[in-house]
Amino acid sequence: MSTDTTRAPLSESLMPTLGGRWYTDPEIFAREQERIFEQMWFCAVRAADLDAPGRFQTVQVGRESILVTRTRKGAIKAFFNVCRHRGVQLCTEESGTHRRNIQCMYHAWTYDLDGKLVAAPNLTKMPDVGREEYGLRAVHVREWLGYVWLCLAEEPPSFEADVEGAVVERLGDLGLIDAYGVETLGLGRRITYDVKANWKLIIENFMECYHCATIHPELTEVLPEFADGYAAQYFVGHGAEFGADVQGFTVDGSEGFDRIATISEDQDRRYYAITVKPTVFINLVPDHVIVHRMFPTAHDRTTVVCDWLYTRDVVEQGRDVERSVELFHRVNEQDFDACERCQPGMSSRVYRDGGVLVPSEHHIGAFHAWVEQRLA
Repeated sequence: MSTDTTRAPLSESLMPTLGGRWYTDPEIFAREQERIFEQMWFCAVRAADLDAPGRFQTVQVGRESILVTRTRKGAIKAFFNVCRHRGVQLCTEESGTHRRNIQCMYHAWTYDLDGKLVAAPNLTKMPDVGREEYGLRAVHVREWLGYVWLCLAEEPPSFEADVEGAVVERLGDLGLIDAYGVETLGLGRRITYDVKANWKLIIENFMECYHCATIHPELTEVLPEFADGYAAQYFVGHGAEFGADVQGFTVDGSEGFDRIATISEDQDRRYYAITVKPTVFINLVPDHVIVHRMFPTAHDRTTVVCDWLYTRDVVEQGRDVERSVELFHRVNEQDFDACERCQPGMSSRVYRDGGVLVPSEHHIGAFHAWVEQRLA
């Protein structure tokens, strides 16, 4: 699976990409599920969506269905969505509420919200069946930025190094994201996109801005420097500055809302983009935050859930968020259309050995090397 090819040497300005097979081969996707999605911290659920004891969501992480629920004591726990008796999937709904316990529909093995086996037909006649030992298999859980992050690995990697470290690598200081108080913000809008493209194409697109002047007219009006082809992520600590006549991060550059009170003067009128591998994008602007969560479902299909988060006052007062939502919704649609146009080309003989990266895209080469290393 090397990127080495038999093509003629490239000029110094260009770097090779991954070959087309990396985006079209189900076997490669299966290895990504095993070695990336099932081994790393995966942003799965917004904690506020589990707003009462018994509330649950099921999410697909790699090849596994995971049940995430809030316990009677208010904690959030996650389990493999599999009955320990005969392997039945416990919950088939995407979300809902367990009134008291989690019960398998097949033989009525029953678990409490902490995953402990509490009842089963004839269980009292089987005193050697341990309630903890045969409880639901737990998944590692962390809450950060108001989201529930899961890790399916037996021994999870360092959350501080892998997740928080990605923010430090981008911003230079974890305190810069803490200033936005993301965990305190309310959900103003959520849009789910079904993207007919490999997840890596979406990551690559988000990381670069060589395409911005071509397909993002609204975004480059608000952030004129993006028209030069360098994404904010290309420079550590850099936030793209609003245009001189732009009042807010809105589709027409008109005024948005009061800035988040805890951000600094230096963060005002700037946009910061962060990629947290493998599947999260965080976008910071003065008056709101946009979080993308990706759920790769096939080698050529990805579900993207996008949340627009605002201060509690904006959400609770029912303020009109349309102009700020519309800006990044258009950006999403423009980006995802481009990714869907790329996907068929990945199968072409012309792209068998891959394409090239220009200088402003060279950091994508580091992403490709990371993918190769994870699968090696």
